[in-house]
Amino acid sequence: MSANPLPPATPLFVGIDLGGTKIAAAIGTSEGHILSNARIDTYGVGGKKDLTPADTLRRIADLIRKLECASVAASAIGIGLPGLVDSSGAAQFLPNLPGHWTGVPVTTTLTELTGHPTFALNDARMATLGEFVFGDGRQTDRLLLLTLGTGIGGGLVLDGRLQFGLYGGAGEIGHQTIVPDGPPCVCGSRGCLETLASGPAITASALKLIESGAAEELRTFANDGTLNPRHVAQAADKGNPACAELIARAAEFIGIGIANAVTLTAVDTVVLTGGLAALGDRLLKPIRTTVTDRVRMFPTSGIRIEISELGEQAALLGAIALASRHPAAPPSANFRTTGPNP
Repeated sequence: MSANPLPPATPLFVGIDLGGTKIAAAIGTSEGHILSNARIDTYGVGGKKDLTPADTLRRIADLIRKLECASVAASAIGIGLPGLVDSSGAAQFLPNLPGHWTGVPVTTTLTELTGHPTFALNDARMATLGEFVFGDGRQTDRLLLLTLGTGIGGGLVLDGRLQFGLYGGAGEIGHQTIVPDGPPCVCGSRGCLETLASGPAITASALKLIESGAAEELRTFANDGTLNPRHVAQAADKGNPACAELIARAAEFIGIGIANAVTLTAVDTVVLTGGLAALGDRLLKPIRTTVTDRVRMFPTSGIRIEISELGEQAALLGAIALASRHPAAPPSANFRTTGPNP
């Protein structure tokens, strides 16, 4: 996906990935060649949590203008939002962003601020689109993607089409109930996969291990506030059995969630992305084992479960693919052809 010299008339598109801590942006072509990237903190230096949605959208518009100065003007913008977004491009439920985002007309506002047509999707669906067009999804028409990080999100491609469903919520694998009376979730339910196996869930469990004396090597990280799942995995790699069990249990929960989704949709490819995917085989092997053990309606030998080859670029590339589509294209258009419609 590296940049190559381009003819002067080549259309360029901006992709934006809006997250709870950072805003990532890229400008590139419909073939996935990225010319330049940029990243800023979502709430600026010092993390000003009192920024309004309008403030954040103005900061995104400024970021887009800087990208355009670094290359040339864009033809359209795609933006991934961390929550539900309706078909008009208005945010409906963004639980990990402070401020009142419900009903905020994200695409209309960015179009007004930049002068470019703007299109929006949930960030996990956007990453799914990126994988489908440019990553592991190129090999299939039936793809499930999981974003494993601060939360757990997902996206679904069936019969070569990105699925949206009611409120654009198709693929929200992190909010299926795994434990009926489990911990409360930000979505309002209980025992969701996200409450059991997300980055914060693993960190919270690690803190309990430290309190019990079973993971003293993690205490320094806990005291300075930097403890994260990577530290837990490193302790497991060095032989701490409690930390190994913690990661394996989280992986089992994720595997159960995937097994449920595979049984329901019969996808043949599952891609894992996000910060937890960096744990590699310590997460991947028990996930694969759990899926094999729990999917019994049909053989699992043809199901691929892989770590994303695109990583954090998936959502940006998905946003570029979305922006490159003709405005008249329906949301469920087949994105296998990435260039604009004639």
